[in-house]
Amino acid sequence: MDPVQITIIIISFILTTLIVILSIQVFHIMKEFRISIQKVNKMLDDGGKVTGIVSDSATGLAGFFGGIKAGMNILSMFKKEREHERES
Repeated sequence: MDPVQITIIIISFILTTLIVILSIQVFHIMKEFRISIQKVNKMLDDGGKVTGIVSDSATGLAGFFGGIKAGMNILSMFKKEREHERES
């Protein structure tokens, strides 16, 4: 065989080997990227759950204070009626 043919065969073999190795590395990188995206997705889902819990708690607290305010208004109405009855 001619030295040029041997050189081309060797270079082709080296390039093929490098492409295969790089393809395997890209596959592993994509696999790690997929795992990272899944973790970020899980964190976002957990954040959504926490936000919902905080929102529900805030709504319940607002309702509690609204009830206290309504009770205070009723008490003040009874107090005004008593004062009005005493004046009469």
